[in-house]
Amino acid sequence: MEAVLDEMNVSLSHDLIVEVLERFKHARKPAFRFFCWAGERPAGFAHDSRTYNSMMTILAKTRQFETMVSLLEEMGAKELLTMETFTIAIKAFAAAKERKKAVGIFELMKKYKFKIGVETINCLLDSLGRAKLGKEAQVLFDRLKERFTPNLMTYTVLLNGWCRVKNLMEAARIWNGMIDQGLKPDVVAHNVMLEGLLRSRKRSDAIKLFHVMKAKGPSPDVRSYTIMIRDFCKQSSMEAAVEYFDDMVDSGLQPDAAVYTCLITGFGTQRKLDTVYELLKEMQEKGHPPDGKTYNALIKLMASRKMPEQAARIYNKMIQNGIEPSIHTFNMMMKSYFMARNYEMGRAVWEEMVKKGICPDDNSYTVLIRGLIGEGKSREACRYLEEMLDKGMKTPLIDYNKFAADFHRGGQPDIFEELAQRAKFSGKFAASEIFARWAQMTRRRFKQRFTED
Repeated sequence: MEAVLDEMNVSLSHDLIVEVLERFKHARKPAFRFFCWAGERPAGFAHDSRTYNSMMTILAKTRQFETMVSLLEEMGAKELLTMETFTIAIKAFAAAKERKKAVGIFELMKKYKFKIGVETINCLLDSLGRAKLGKEAQVLFDRLKERFTPNLMTYTVLLNGWCRVKNLMEAARIWNGMIDQGLKPDVVAHNVMLEGLLRSRKRSDAIKLFHVMKAKGPSPDVRSYTIMIRDFCKQSSMEAAVEYFDDMVDSGLQPDAAVYTCLITGFGTQRKLDTVYELLKEMQEKGHPPDGKTYNALIKLMASRKMPEQAARIYNKMIQNGIEPSIHTFNMMMKSYFMARNYEMGRAVWEEMVKKGICPDDNSYTVLIRGLIGEGKSREACRYLEEMLDKGMKTPLIDYNKFAADFHRGGQPDIFEELAQRAKFSGKFAASEIFARWAQMTRRRFKQRFTED
């Protein structure tokens, strides 16, 4: 790769580096090789905070913590550290349940003379809460609360942390603590509690809280209504969902694309497609055209009903309206075609995704590999498996029995040994062990079959 890039003699810019890294955000290994190659140019280019942070984001998603720490130190030496850098690191460690490493970021901030204020602490508490580490967030808060003055956001993120793990008793304690500190819960805090109650299947309590908001304040906002409507739609209580929608409009609030998407999903699940199309028309008329999430919801609906052609029509409409499809869009469409055994169109979706410059993720590869195995093209599937390993991705969940059977029939029992070696070379030791086990089983079965013959 580096030799080809050298020959191209490209004029590097920070914007170009960021764009390339964005394109390869699911392919850690080539992304990092490109990043290192760019940083080693003889003259005329040096990474800045933006390019470092882009690479940090990719490493964070794939939990490459040692490399992340090396980059942090490198950035520190070059005086390129920003608050965004620390936020990326804090969120990554928190999401991986690495509480000590997340807290250690504070020490790093001190080392490089960064001010640690309430906003920074709130960011860490929020990251822990979103990673369903409400208890860890609370422990950290109790340890640090003497060193800063908590604000309304501090209590709100703690509340969110406990609600995400469905611990309503602790959530209630935080709510009361907020009030004891003279802080009045705002609509954001109320919305967090609404979601927490619904997540814990306390719908009647959520409805009571919603009516208290209407009677005593803070008045429900569009987000409050969306939370309630989404839950009714999930439970197929469409009559109640429409009732809340009408109440929202009567309250003078303008419904947005998110609310309409909830209703479209709800009615779509009930196969009331006429109502779905009426809602789409209403969205346009009200000046809230479908967004990417709306189109994805429609594509998912058509895919689940094994109607890939309809999904493709929605995709084309999405493109016509200037909305860029996400990787999720392509994954759903590809899966839909493979489920309908239209393998040619399934592969065509893959090609379209690559053509648009969207880097396939783990799920994309898994869908494609399963489709190829289903089509009996295990040799081609094997090529994509190797590609995944080269990119540093996880081993996909596929039907290894079918995969092994195809290679039995083709008289190629050694394929898993090759994959085991490839995985080991790529540093994917867990994957290597999986393939080694399959190699052993395949050899045994092939030997038995040969003996019988």
